[in-house]
Amino acid sequence: MLMDSTFLLLGAFFAGMVDAVVGGGGLIQIPLLFSAFPQASPATLFGTNKLASVFGTASAALQYGRRLSIPWQAAGPAAVAAALGSWLGARAVVLFPPAALRPLILVLLIVVALYTFLRKDFGIHHQRLASARRECGLAILIGAGIGFYDGFFGPGTGSFLSFLFIRVLGMDFLHASVSAKIINVSTNLAAITVFVSHGAVFWQVALVMACCNFLGSRVGTGLALRHGAVFIRKAFLVVVLLLILRFAADTFL
Repeated sequence: MLMDSTFLLLGAFFAGMVDAVVGGGGLIQIPLLFSAFPQASPATLFGTNKLASVFGTASAALQYGRRLSIPWQAAGPAAVAAALGSWLGARAVVLFPPAALRPLILVLLIVVALYTFLRKDFGIHHQRLASARRECGLAILIGAGIGFYDGFFGPGTGSFLSFLFIRVLGMDFLHASVSAKIINVSTNLAAITVFVSHGAVFWQVALVMACCNFLGSRVGTGLALRHGAVFIRKAFLVVVLLLILRFAADTFL
């Protein structure tokens, strides 16, 4: 039990650090929770993960916001749409198992990794869309779709958000990352309301993990701001490759 607790706390710290840089903290936290509580329902473990993560994500958003101009015109509407999508997704996970998504997510992650690797300048330059209305509409679509995925399943949400904000809206990795954090806060809060209403949270575990996640987030945000978009691009590729390996193992083994 002591060993499980230690791994959970260390995992929460590293999850916060990774999530602050490029997203994908659930890649670390969720498997650890399933390992530590093998008899618990998936909904309870997803709810615990959300509550543990939201503090670190909010901290990262605040730190980025102090140093960068936040693209609120895209991030604000996307966050609202994502909150609704996440609420619907969290409702769905209580009713249906999310495992059927794994093969599709695996294919999408491979596409994301190949595209990012082959486009050497991907996410390095910040060139937003000329039409504010088009940017807002596309941001809402991205927020709603990824928000549903986050509430329903979760792993890789930050990575998908960053990729789409760069590919579709023309942001660089830093501005896409701060936008992803704002949206992640809204999706986590929306999902938490559903999980809490169903009693699907280990409160003591989540709050202790949240402290470690918060500390890790502070470290990760500092690294990202210090080293910039090129560093985040490399970290993004590493996280996406790890996600591919995890989803491949879950799907085929």
